[in-house]
Amino acid sequence: MIDHSHDLRVVKQAKMLRLSRSSVYYLPRPVSPARLAIMRRIDALHLEHPFAGSRMLRDLLRAECVVIGRLALATLMRRMGIEALYRRPNTSKPAPGHMIFPYLLRGLVVDRPNQVWAMDITYIPMARGFVYLAAVVDWFSRRVLAWRLSITLEAEFCLEAVGEALARA
Repeated sequence: MIDHSHDLRVVKQAKMLRLSRSSVYYLPRPVSPARLAIMRRIDALHLEHPFAGSRMLRDLLRAECVVIGRLALATLMRRMGIEALYRRPNTSKPAPGHMIFPYLLRGLVVDRPNQVWAMDITYIPMARGFVYLAAVVDWFSRRVLAWRLSITLEAEFCLEAVGEALARA
């Protein structure tokens, strides 16, 4: 966007693009190998303890003789996109105007295969994004009747899974 060899001065180019001059001249500093090693260890510890926040991760690192402050650790976690898993408040409250559907299977005794089927959709985290898994399950035998994977959350792969389950039944 900014051309340093252009006849128009860099200050004018930055002003026309509504950029600060400091951002034009800024050169990002590379991360040191020691910091990268700490980040790799933080990532490994986060996979082992996904509920651990910056304080707990700091204590785990100190047990391994890696001395790092909590705020520096929190900064690295933010930079890496790592966040502790914990229960958020009021997550089960329905949205205003959300209709509550009746539970139609109350009182029904499920005592044979192919009497009741269920379908569930979940996501699987991958290196770059998510893969969505839809599965049709028989309630009595708890057997997976059909499943499909998709990279998008469109209805087509769910319908394919139901269609396959119906074809096999």
